[in-house]
Amino acid sequence: MSVPTHDAPRAPFAFSPFASIRFARIVTAAALFAAFTAGALAPVPALAKTPPPKAVFDASAVAAPDRYSADAAQQIFAAGGNAVDAAVAIAFTLAVTRPDAGNLGGGGFMTLFVDGKPYFLDYRERAPQQATRDMYLDDKGNVVPGMSVVGHRAVAVPGTVDGMWQAQQRFGKLKWKQVLAPAIRYATDGFQVEPWLQQRRETVAKTFAGKTNFDAYFSGLKAGTTYRQPELAQTLARMAGDGGREFYEGRTADLIAQQMYGHGLLTKADLQQYKAVWRQPLAATWNGYQVLTAPPPSSGGVGLIQMLKMKADLKQAFDGLELNSAPYIHLIAQIEDRVFADRQQYLGDPDSYKVPVDKLLDDAYLTQRAAEIQADQVPGATPVKPGLGDAAAEKAQTTHFSVVDKWGNAVSNTTTLDGEFGSGVVVDGAGFLLNDAMDDFVTKPAAPTQAGGSQSSANGGELNTVLPGRRPLSSMTPTILLKDNKVSLVIGTPGGSRILTSTFQVMTDLYDFNMAPADALAAMRFHHQLLPQKTIYFEPYHPIAGELGEQLQTMGYTLEGQSFSGDVQMIRIDGTMPEPAADPRGNGVGRVIR
Repeated sequence: MSVPTHDAPRAPFAFSPFASIRFARIVTAAALFAAFTAGALAPVPALAKTPPPKAVFDASAVAAPDRYSADAAQQIFAAGGNAVDAAVAIAFTLAVTRPDAGNLGGGGFMTLFVDGKPYFLDYRERAPQQATRDMYLDDKGNVVPGMSVVGHRAVAVPGTVDGMWQAQQRFGKLKWKQVLAPAIRYATDGFQVEPWLQQRRETVAKTFAGKTNFDAYFSGLKAGTTYRQPELAQTLARMAGDGGREFYEGRTADLIAQQMYGHGLLTKADLQQYKAVWRQPLAATWNGYQVLTAPPPSSGGVGLIQMLKMKADLKQAFDGLELNSAPYIHLIAQIEDRVFADRQQYLGDPDSYKVPVDKLLDDAYLTQRAAEIQADQVPGATPVKPGLGDAAAEKAQTTHFSVVDKWGNAVSNTTTLDGEFGSGVVVDGAGFLLNDAMDDFVTKPAAPTQAGGSQSSANGGELNTVLPGRRPLSSMTPTILLKDNKVSLVIGTPGGSRILTSTFQVMTDLYDFNMAPADALAAMRFHHQLLPQKTIYFEPYHPIAGELGEQLQTMGYTLEGQSFSGDVQMIRIDGTMPEPAADPRGNGVGRVIR
């Protein structure tokens, strides 16, 4: 096994006995590495193509989770790439520099606006064909602790690589190998480890110890060191030469299947059968903007639109209320009760169940739901039920980035390994982590998920139980706003079930309270999700305390701290100049690129 190195002399490749590469592949990889200098990203040669369309904006822009991915995007734009090329380069760079959440072995969603048309790409993970409804229960019908979270049986079929491949092949301007070049360089030459990444590694290492091969690859994640990943570089070079399907049909697929054999359910046949799915994005009108967001199997888009429309219907109740005052939070909490009640009852994988999206987003339905909300309602006094008559929440370790190019194209992308460092299983010979997305399914009705969401519902949670080939329900909510068919906002965040409430709060801070992007990101956020009842979660960045806390407790709420409050990456465009902004809670970078 060729494990990652840190602060060691650099070699172009450190070969593994499990990952041999033909001489021609070595030449390909060497050519890619030659595109870089040791200290900074060298320009990727521009691809000669037909002249681009006329610029719509004064510049391109990116809001990304770290400086390495922002640098990759800048390099791609310098080579003449568009927003999709830059987005794919960011995603692969994060697979190297953010092993806690960026990934090859996970999945996600991408909302796009390209050449004046909206698109949505679902590259969510899928349950293996050998998966069964009760696979995480013991012989007494009880959930086996940790089985859906740690180790091989937690792994669902990854979708990230096919998603990036399909998006770039359909809409990209550059060659595939050009957009992978920055990630290959970071895997080969390394990146500097920040203290927060070491801390995250140390936290999960205790959970993975003795159960996975995590430490064999990631024990070297130490603050201040240069961390190199030669096996991951080989994997990326193979894909650069052979295309994205190499991950599912070539040597990388063999290595994944070998890693899983005898331990998990995922097989090479599962990989070969995997395809990302192009779906119609959800669209709604709000505040004079067109909202484009994620359809099922995301619950986030439905929930976001419901929240925006119910708040608009309650304009009279909100008039005069101070942002994030106790009466304001109380009204928002009642909206959130209804959104999460509908989430539990009605949402799941649209390929295995007909999700009633049109009914859930119907204006008359949402007006009726908003009319149930009262300013003087005692929290929890009247149980909130799903509204049409008679799920689980994924973990917070996700990553999001937003991209806009000067030609008016935009990408909002959210991708995840699910938990921090996924399942803890690294593919020997390939150097990347596999997800633990199987925990996003209902492992047993009424059992809590790792994210604290309830899995119970009136239908017994059957819409999100484990089923072969099914995609688990998600909260990821990559969103784009249009004004007169031009991009006005690109936004999204990690955060599990907090994703839709965080996105909602930043959007309403921007447009209902006319805040500047930086101020909207810095404003306090809170979270409420029906269950546990009467609980308001507050964040460490801007905690609820003092008089506000006392007022909410007097109203009947319980206050509880949460360790994670999102990492919103957004770009607002008011006119012709993009304004990128990164969440002050994270380490992101907002950058205008001319």
